[in-house]
Amino acid sequence: MKKISLTLTVFFVIVLSFVASCNAGEVIDRIQQRGTLTVGTTGHYPPFTVKDKDGKFIGFDIDIATIMAKQMGVKLKIKKMSIDELFSALDKGEIDLALAGITITPKRNLKVLFLGPYYVTGQSILGKRDIVTKIKSPEAMNRPDFTLVVAKNTTGEQVAKALVPKAHIILAKNMEDALNMVLSGKAKALFADEPFCVVSAFRNQEKDLAVSQPFTFEPLGVAMPETDLLWMNWVDNILMRLNAVGELKKLKEYWFHSPDWMKRLPKKGLFM
Repeated sequence: MKKISLTLTVFFVIVLSFVASCNAGEVIDRIQQRGTLTVGTTGHYPPFTVKDKDGKFIGFDIDIATIMAKQMGVKLKIKKMSIDELFSALDKGEIDLALAGITITPKRNLKVLFLGPYYVTGQSILGKRDIVTKIKSPEAMNRPDFTLVVAKNTTGEQVAKALVPKAHIILAKNMEDALNMVLSGKAKALFADEPFCVVSAFRNQEKDLAVSQPFTFEPLGVAMPETDLLWMNWVDNILMRLNAVGELKKLKEYWFHSPDWMKRLPKKGLFM
């Protein structure tokens, strides 16, 4: 019996080793053979991914992809598609990874492999600087005289109702309407994704707006194919190195704390 058990153990070790050897290097070989790293992105989620006035992709995520391609010694090719299309393209091998400010959720993680997080965001408030600087926690807004606006059917609406149920919450038709309510003084603050708040503050610099730190936890990850263990390890190590040497911090400073990059965008169609 022991001999049979030992034989089976050796068999499974050989099988697992064979599977691992088949998987290791498949995507990396594909990238190196064609000399191109193909990255999928949505192209409409600044400051992570957006097109500039010349139609070129720029953003926090695009910078990371550019660094990866440089480290591999290959060219970078960006493919624009929706979130669902990104996940499908990964399975089909049409892209090597996806970078689009994608939130890692338990539901998505059941179908897609994620590495990271390389950035943690969440729901923030946007409002006049003198108001936002006084808000250190949701409790400071949880009172009837605090008018908070959110866009209908968004994460901001769900989180606001859960965190500050006593606040006077106004439901706007969309994000732009919600922003306009803050700009016109009809609401003290807007509750929305940190990236939207940051870009909105940059777009309206003359209004002296400020953005709070996120009040929720939304980790962003690199969506990866499941067929190449070596590729996963390589990307994971690149992210670790970028964080260790402070490169991710520099990128965050440029894209989230300075409006300079806004000059590179077209005047219209910012989020398209």
